[in-house]
Amino acid sequence: MAVPVEAHFRNFFRVYLDLERGYENTGNLRLTLLSFSDSYVKLIREGFEQIISDDSFGPADYERLTDIEFPDRETLHTYLRDMYDYLFKDGPEQPMPPGY
Repeated sequence: MAVPVEAHFRNFFRVYLDLERGYENTGNLRLTLLSFSDSYVKLIREGFEQIISDDSFGPADYERLTDIEFPDRETLHTYLRDMYDYLFKDGPEQPMPPGY
């Protein structure tokens, strides 16, 4: 039985963008993600697109995934768009959550 897309997406955040690793800026996160199968990368990309376009996804939702607090929805969505650009559009560097 396949795990729902949402579970894969939540797991990516819990493993790579949680409080412990979310502030690491080794420059390897894009390479790590792209080392997975194309179908997994597609699931993560689509998950990012979904939460970026979902006006109801806010700081409390992100904190439940990662234990990282954002001061407001605008700051969170800017971070998520920048992370999307870094991971999928060759953005210059991995963005850091607030407080870094």
